[in-house]
Amino acid sequence: MTVIDSTDQADVVARVRDLTDGRGPDSVIDAVGMEAHGSPLATIAQKATAVVPDVIMERVMTVVGIDRLAALNTAIEAVRRGGTISLSGVYGGATDPLPLMRMFDKQIQLRMGQANVWRWVPDILPLLIDGDPLGVDEFATHRVPLEQAPEAYANFRQKKEGTVKVLIQP
Repeated sequence: MTVIDSTDQADVVARVRDLTDGRGPDSVIDAVGMEAHGSPLATIAQKATAVVPDVIMERVMTVVGIDRLAALNTAIEAVRRGGTISLSGVYGGATDPLPLMRMFDKQIQLRMGQANVWRWVPDILPLLIDGDPLGVDEFATHRVPLEQAPEAYANFRQKKEGTVKVLIQP
């Protein structure tokens, strides 16, 4: 497994291109959704959701649109021409436009949904019973008990201690 320790789009795309002999991956998965970092204005707006009444923030989230699309834009740049981008994260903003001309030029196929997990359980579960053919067990960089979940999430958000994926164990 290769971990790209950068949030800079140019660095990530260059590293992905290096790993694929300049071609780019056939598919990219954006499982981020509403990002934890990005533009300062969007960060302020997202933090406001904790103090502004829900009824007001619901309207802000659906009309104003404060999503930051850094992960999605990186996926668009990294995927090969004619490749597929799958979105399982949820973007809630309404005003951030997609770079449609770039997507048409690269002939990108876009698939998205809110992680319809139950649809795939019967197909995937038998593969995971006798081992880890997808390498998901090794992807978790940290395993913590439930009591440490808030601290682990903070470390993930702040990119501390090499935290990429946390497995919370009951």
